[in-house]
Amino acid sequence: MTAMHLEFLVEEPSMEAFLRALLPRLLPSDRSFEVHPFQGKSDLLSKLLDRLRGYAQWLPEDWRIVVVVDRDDDDCAKLKTKLEAMAEAAGLMTRSRAAGRRWQLVNRIAIEELEAWYFGDWQAVCRAYPRVSPNLPKQAAFRDPDGIRGGTWEAFERVLQRQGYFRTGLRKIEAARTFGTQLDADRSHSRSFVTFRAAIAEAIA
Repeated sequence: MTAMHLEFLVEEPSMEAFLRALLPRLLPSDRSFEVHPFQGKSDLLSKLLDRLRGYAQWLPEDWRIVVVVDRDDDDCAKLKTKLEAMAEAAGLMTRSRAAGRRWQLVNRIAIEELEAWYFGDWQAVCRAYPRVSPNLPKQAAFRDPDGIRGGTWEAFERVLQRQGYFRTGLRKIEAARTFGTQLDADRSHSRSFVTFRAAIAEAIA
């Protein structure tokens, strides 16, 4: 059964702002969504099992849950295993375990964090912040959005500050909201965003 409503559980308000700007452009007009932010990754992980147990008691057949967390410095496989174990303990069928059956929940990891998705569609960044160089993705350090070292939000902040944006520091929620209105989901070459997008497309197919 195709999903008519998506519930997003995210670790912070910047991801919420990004999704609220992006999803109306990504989803058909007859689908609905809600985004529930937590106060950081540790807050989400500490409360996730109880939240999922609550969903398991009443989740309609045409709803899907999407959990989105940043990898940060975690081992991606171990983090995914932890998330999958919580869903299983709550009694929810995850996409990873569904094997062709209808799934209720999918776990997605932003590698290493939301700002990597910005580097994945640099044309969108250039539209939002016209003074930045369109040639940045040609530099070795930025060719792989999910492989940028030293923190992607810090890298994004440095790039914009060099051109006079966010002189007093990156305003993450503002940037997330702006980028969410500009991102072309079909153009992104961030692997973690493409994986996120594929799960949404499958849910609403």
